[in-house]
Amino acid sequence: MQAVQANQAVQAMIRLRLSEHDAHYAGGLVDGARLLNLFGDVATELLIRWDGDEGLFAGYEMVEFCAPVFAGDYIEASGTIIAVGNTSRKMEFSAQKVITLAMLPEQASAANVLTTPVVVCRAVGTCVVPKAKQRRSEG
Repeated sequence: MQAVQANQAVQAMIRLRLSEHDAHYAGGLVDGARLLNLFGDVATELLIRWDGDEGLFAGYEMVEFCAPVFAGDYIEASGTIIAVGNTSRKMEFSAQKVITLAMLPEQASAANVLTTPVVVCRAVGTCVVPKAKQRRSEG
C-alpha cells in the first residue's frame, strides 16, 4: 500500500445533529456505534470520490472513543484516504462535537457553540473497491 501525497488527498466531512432517536443509554447518551456508522458514510463518499464506486468496508484496525456524545450534540465526522493499494484504501477518521446542549433547566432549548471542538472518536480503517468496479482514480 502506498501513502497518498498531500496534493492527492481526498477528504470528506458530514455534520449532523444527533437526536433522541440516536440516544441509546440513560441521560441521552449516544452509542459509540452511531459514530462508526457516520464513519461508514464518510468512507462511502471517499470511495466514490476516489474510485467512482461505493466499495465495501473491510474493517477497522483502530477505534478510540475519546469523549461522550449526547442527543442534541452536533457532530462533524471527517475522513481522509491516507494510503492506496491495488484494491484497498486505508482511511483515517475523526468525529468532533461542535455544538452541545447548554443543559439549563429553565431553558431546555439552549445550546452552546464550542469555541474548541471536542474530539469524540478517532479511527483507522480499510475499505476495498474490486478492480472491476474502479471507474477512475486520482492516484
